[in-house]
Amino acid sequence: MITIMKKIALTIIGCITILAACSNSEDVAVQPSITTEGDVALYVTTAFRTKDLSREAVSFSQKDNMAPTTIQIDPSVRYQEMDGFGAAITGSTCYNLMQMKPEDRTAFLKQTFSTTEGHGMSYIRISIGCSDFSLSEYTCCDTPGIENFALQSEEKEYIIPILKEILAINPNVKIMGSPWTAPQWMKVSSLKTLSPCNSWTSGHLNPNYYQDYATYFVKWIQAFNNEGITIYSITPQNEPLNRGNSASMYMSWEEQRDFVKSALGPKLKSAGINTKIYAFDHNYNYDNIASEQSYPTKIYGDADAAQYLAGAAFHNYGGDKNELNTVHDANPEKELVFSETSIGTWNSGRDLRTRLTEDMREVALGTVNNWCRGVIVWNLMLDSDLGPNRDGGCQTCYGAVDISNSDYKTIVRNSHYYITSHLSAVVQPGATRIGAGGYTDSNVVYTAFENPDGSYALVLTNNNEGNKLITVADGENHFAYNVPGKSVVSYKWSK
Repeated sequence: MITIMKKIALTIIGCITILAACSNSEDVAVQPSITTEGDVALYVTTAFRTKDLSREAVSFSQKDNMAPTTIQIDPSVRYQEMDGFGAAITGSTCYNLMQMKPEDRTAFLKQTFSTTEGHGMSYIRISIGCSDFSLSEYTCCDTPGIENFALQSEEKEYIIPILKEILAINPNVKIMGSPWTAPQWMKVSSLKTLSPCNSWTSGHLNPNYYQDYATYFVKWIQAFNNEGITIYSITPQNEPLNRGNSASMYMSWEEQRDFVKSALGPKLKSAGINTKIYAFDHNYNYDNIASEQSYPTKIYGDADAAQYLAGAAFHNYGGDKNELNTVHDANPEKELVFSETSIGTWNSGRDLRTRLTEDMREVALGTVNNWCRGVIVWNLMLDSDLGPNRDGGCQTCYGAVDISNSDYKTIVRNSHYYITSHLSAVVQPGATRIGAGGYTDSNVVYTAFENPDGSYALVLTNNNEGNKLITVADGENHFAYNVPGKSVVSYKWSK
């Protein structure tokens, strides 16, 4: 009886399998046996984790390419140069990393940042002073007088040691610095009365301290340089239109314009510092403040300020990514960087089935296709209780990875780790985004690149439920791969 039942069960399973295959016959093709040897290297992640940054390969096809689902890349069409992809290395991230056993931490950092043993993340962001993911509220000059500037324990015990470990693995990682607030003694509650602001939250930069605050940036960059850490870029203020963060400071576009042109730009120049300055560093919708719309474009309108600005940085907590195109079209000579986004309890942040393809479409490929040179997500690592974090800051955010605070070993990778890894694994810093077109599907988004070493890369997300047999052609060679439903695939191949 048991043998008969087993035969019946196997027959039913076989029929179901055949029916399932036939039901999607136009989209599904027989996938060759998985190999890691071939002309094209692939990384594949599915929303159900059946493939988890899995390494595969396919070979160029010798058959004529007649496939209607062909993506044709065109290296003669050239867009922006790429700086890199990565995540914020906050005080909280560094604290969690330092709780790991050294060998476990090294393994994770190599997997994340190594270009030979890992995914090669290449751009990170740190705070100048504290952020809402620090171990305390502080700046590097809390005692009045710029002569009292000094790096604090969070930098010396956590951030700098971790940065040195990362740079030992990948010396070419770029670092962006952003302040959440100026020292309180430099802040005022009102620009009209210049009344003091004795609060970590809100306030304005006192114009009487523009020069001192610019010196603060110079000293901070030099202090990190003395540790062997080069700061590639800075923003004058994180979220300048957000008064409510645990540490924050309001800076209108006029205030930022005046600070940059009268103090920050000239001070960096006179100190011989080539660190890039990116304006704004906030949301696509300018927090719906009428007077702050087109914030960076307004600053660029002042030639004295514009000469010091490489471009502008954006977050996506409000508005639409199409604002990036609007800003680029108005200022094509200026750069764009996407500097922050987060996942959390509000957007099913730990559910890869919800987040993987959406974050790839909206955050990673969406910003790159709208002229961003870099993509940086928020905390690289938080613990399983969403921390450490600060009162008044985000207490509902997840990390790009979450580490168990019961063993500081068990790691769960979330969507933001996958989307930046999929880009950095195949797109080298200095790559150029190039033309790609042909196959269109509202659920398929892709971007192509030419790397400095001459190789091509293509990153694609398939939000369809079913597989899609997609061919990629570069004018000389072509190849096909059956892209799983609800997945991200990265390709890299030599000409």
